[in-house]
Amino acid sequence: MSKKTLRIGVISLGWMGRLHSRSYKQIKERFPELDVECELEVACDSNPEARRIAIEEIGFKRAVSDYMEVINDPQVDAVSICSPNFLHHPIAMAAIEAGKPFWIEKPMGVNAKESVEIARAAEVKGLVTASGFNYRHTPAIEKLRELVSTGRLGTITNARMWMIADYASSPDGPLTWRYDRSKAGPGTISDLMSHGVDLLHYLLGSPIREVSATTGIFIKDRPIPTKQGVGHTGWEISDRRGAVENEDYCAILARTDSGVLATLESSRVAVGPRAEYIVEVYGTEGSARWNFEHLNDLYVCIGRDNEFQGYVRAMDDPSFPFFSRFQPGGGTSIGFDDMKCVEAAKFIQSIITGEQLAPSAADAALAALIDDAVVESAATKTWTSIAPFEGTTTFAFSGKKEGK
Repeated sequence: MSKKTLRIGVISLGWMGRLHSRSYKQIKERFPELDVECELEVACDSNPEARRIAIEEIGFKRAVSDYMEVINDPQVDAVSICSPNFLHHPIAMAAIEAGKPFWIEKPMGVNAKESVEIARAAEVKGLVTASGFNYRHTPAIEKLRELVSTGRLGTITNARMWMIADYASSPDGPLTWRYDRSKAGPGTISDLMSHGVDLLHYLLGSPIREVSATTGIFIKDRPIPTKQGVGHTGWEISDRRGAVENEDYCAILARTDSGVLATLESSRVAVGPRAEYIVEVYGTEGSARWNFEHLNDLYVCIGRDNEFQGYVRAMDDPSFPFFSRFQPGGGTSIGFDDMKCVEAAKFIQSIITGEQLAPSAADAALAALIDDAVVESAATKTWTSIAPFEGTTTFAFSGKKEGK
């Protein structure tokens, strides 16, 4: 056994909870220099079958149905919060009260008020945290951040971001909690676009300060489910239908603190793109683009007036950050689960060192404030400003904290 042992509790064993669990188990192999053993101590889920899977298939020592049994367990050193959005706030606040570092999926709350309360309470308690902005941890994205931060692309002028998916494109998809504003908050704004907002922050090293937005609900009602699934699959539906309460689509114009102009677009009901999450960053000396559907490729153009002007495709290889943790050489690929393993390692390293290295609760709170500003702008049809947030964010190139 390694010198350090951290005992982990995971709350909710849907797709994301199971992914957190697998990620913890990989840290010893993928990040041996951390010299840590993550033991899966206890899982929580209201579903008896999920509790069986937790013990028999995933490897937890115990499984319970009440999340407070995880929070209050003296054997648990850190907690993953993977429950539906409307449960994030009470669980996170309980973890903070108990002094437990936590890794929480986004959005942290159903609105900015809840997210800000979580972030501020965690900082007052002196806890390190992690939020589920996994796209940051793709080797190609890390390389793109290097290109921007070192000036290889010149002065950044503008960026484009779109998060276009089809997971809700069927009008006969079930009316899950995701379409209930009281349980999910905004729709694609908090579900997908919060990722886009954080990714822009991370790549540009500067927060969004002003937005102008519009939104739309394109599928007005959906069938009411009769059986719960896991994630977006396994649901059974009835003949009755109910109203969709939050948006399917949003489009945003934005300006960052450093003056970069950006356009952002998101849809959960597109027919065609499966998960076309694309970012393009333009500078005075070049540009680069990345597409999650081809996450191991980075397209880069540096300089002008070359004989063969245009993008060069650079495939991930061991020179890209984190790539060699998973693959020995270029030409092979990493995937979504590997990104979450990096995120888990940053969370564990943050706990060990006491330094906030993972995307923080403050990063998630800032994204939530921007989400709320987008909702307000779409409602009022005006530009809406976002005030600086006093918290330990992790995207600034200089290491300077947002709002400090």
